[in-house]
Amino acid sequence: MVRLPLTPAEVARGQRLGALLRRARGCRSMLEVALAAHISPETLRKIESGRVATPAFPTIAAIADTLGLSLDAVWAEMNRVDGVEAAVDEESVLPVTRHPSLAV
Repeated sequence: MVRLPLTPAEVARGQRLGALLRRARGCRSMLEVALAAHISPETLRKIESGRVATPAFPTIAAIADTLGLSLDAVWAEMNRVDGVEAAVDEESVLPVTRHPSLAV
């Protein structure tokens, strides 16, 4: 599978995510946080450094839970531009659909 290059906006969003996670981790070691989130320390290092700008949602959810961050706070920080919340482009947001067999 060929992966499309990231846009500058996606790269910036990944860098903001990484900075948020580093700040939230504080003095805790990367190893401690990674093991508590059930991910590899290398994965956490790549996310914090911005090398993985678009990590999987379950990975971010696990890290956020471990660090005591709400997903709302993570989302808000990732979508800030120069300290101002970015406007959402309605055309770029995919609709949420449920798989019929998973409907509750």
